[in-house]
Amino acid sequence: MRHGAVSMDKGETLIPRARRTASAWERMRGLLGSPPLADDEALWIEPCPSVHTLGMRYAIDVVFLDREDRVCKVVAGLRPFRFAACRGARSTLELGAGRAGALGIAPGVKLAWQEGA
Repeated sequence: MRHGAVSMDKGETLIPRARRTASAWERMRGLLGSPPLADDEALWIEPCPSVHTLGMRYAIDVVFLDREDRVCKVVAGLRPFRFAACRGARSTLELGAGRAGALGIAPGVKLAWQEGA
């Protein structure tokens, strides 16, 4: 798992404690068995055009990103035992429920990964 931060394209750090998957196993596991994300945490999964919350005990916000890391869809408050997908998505950013809206993450916004931030 790689550690870093997620920022707006213009450099403003939105999520200072982010993790990014580095293997197929990490992608498959995702947040399963993990406690809910804190407000300053996120998980970036790539490649990942769809997610599920089977076996999870809490809701999450799912941000689908295209190949240029531009937001193409936000699913707010995806509850346990649900599925979500986005045609054209290359990766997802998983946040605590309600965080995408609070941070101003919406379709069209470009995000950036900051390695080791």
